[in-house]
Amino acid sequence: MSGARISSISLDSPASSVDLAVGDELLSVNGREPSDIIEYQQLIDGELVTLIVQREGEALSRKVTIQKEEGQPLGLSIDSAVFDRIRTCDNHCSFCFIYQLPKGMRRSLYVKDDDFRLSFLYGNYTTLTRFTEFDLERVIDEGLSPLYVSIHTTDPELRAEMLRNPRGATSLRWLKELLRAGIEVHAQVVVCPGVNDAHHLERTLHDVISLYPELASVALVPVGVSAFSDEKTMRSHTKAEAQLVVELAERFQALTLEILGRVSVFASDEFYLVAGQTPPSATKFESLDQAENGIGLVAAFVQSFVDQTYMEKLGTGFFQSVDGAPALGYRAPRGGDTTSRHGDDVLVVTGEYAAPILRTMFDEHGFGDVRILAVENRFFGGNIKVAGLLTGQDLINALADVPAETVVLLPDVCLSEGRFLDGLGLEDLARPVMIVATTGHDLRATLASVRTKGLVTS
Repeated sequence: MSGARISSISLDSPASSVDLAVGDELLSVNGREPSDIIEYQQLIDGELVTLIVQREGEALSRKVTIQKEEGQPLGLSIDSAVFDRIRTCDNHCSFCFIYQLPKGMRRSLYVKDDDFRLSFLYGNYTTLTRFTEFDLERVIDEGLSPLYVSIHTTDPELRAEMLRNPRGATSLRWLKELLRAGIEVHAQVVVCPGVNDAHHLERTLHDVISLYPELASVALVPVGVSAFSDEKTMRSHTKAEAQLVVELAERFQALTLEILGRVSVFASDEFYLVAGQTPPSATKFESLDQAENGIGLVAAFVQSFVDQTYMEKLGTGFFQSVDGAPALGYRAPRGGDTTSRHGDDVLVVTGEYAAPILRTMFDEHGFGDVRILAVENRFFGGNIKVAGLLTGQDLINALADVPAETVVLLPDVCLSEGRFLDGLGLEDLARPVMIVATTGHDLRATLASVRTKGLVTS
């Protein structure tokens, strides 16, 4: 990391009244050198903020003092969440998707982090194998909650084997300390068939109830296996295996409700789809804290297609990070042209998992004439069928025979700062597409807008 650099300055903010510029590096704030955006936000909270800044091309640093009201935003955006160095992951998990990426993609995609700060800021999962006493003290003192922890299994030997790290056998001790201190924690178990499923998974869920009853939620998610995986123990779930995971999850939902007074175990939507079952409806979820793990994602999409106020009524941080954290990774701006286009036909592009869900939803709500194109993910192959992992090249191939006059709607989850995972951009598609935010409400509003223009008749 290169330190804290200013990426933008808000107009009419306290920072706009002093000599600061985009690109300036913040060497210290109120006499301290912040290590991350969390510490930075705490340091700028008072009425008087003193910055030591270094401008590119200048030999000497400068002192800048800003007067403002206590709690008033300073007006600076910083280009990084971590100013010292991201704590990278030293596990070598056999199921890690980063190891399944081909060469030549964006460098940022190959960064493995195991940093509790990014867990707090963005919902990234940490195994706690690099967690320390100092980290625990800071999390408790500063109330860095919620955090997201990868359990995978509570069997110490199996966990060390899966993480390929001996510290994996003991690092869950930190989870107990976090929960004891009142830190809200959401957990995940990446279920790998033949490795940590079946009786191993049942033991893990029993331990969750007995050892970690304070856990806010536990998500069971299927392992993603691409064509680039060279791990012999990794494979996709069969339909029967997925059905067993769903049955186990539902059994422990009833058990946690009985023992804890709330449901805390959930199987991801993908498990239901692989099992040939319909994912749970919106009534089954009190929050969407694990939506990005596929827990309630389908329910949220379908319900918001019908009720535009659903997300607000749920009161969740769905797809949001902590205030002040720069938009990075999958939370970065999606980008893309949202300008309406004219044509006689509308085509919604999505992944193979979502296509049948959209078809049913459209047919039930008066959009039966809207066509759907399920794009096969040939780039990654394997069991990768979600829209968020579609690449530019696969879209180019899929849209090759679509007539030019067709209005093509593409979900923004495919993009990050206007680029697909393979580095291609919208300009490489060789045809215009209309980018739609990935919520049911936004999709319905777009379809209604297109229909108002007379492009589609019901």
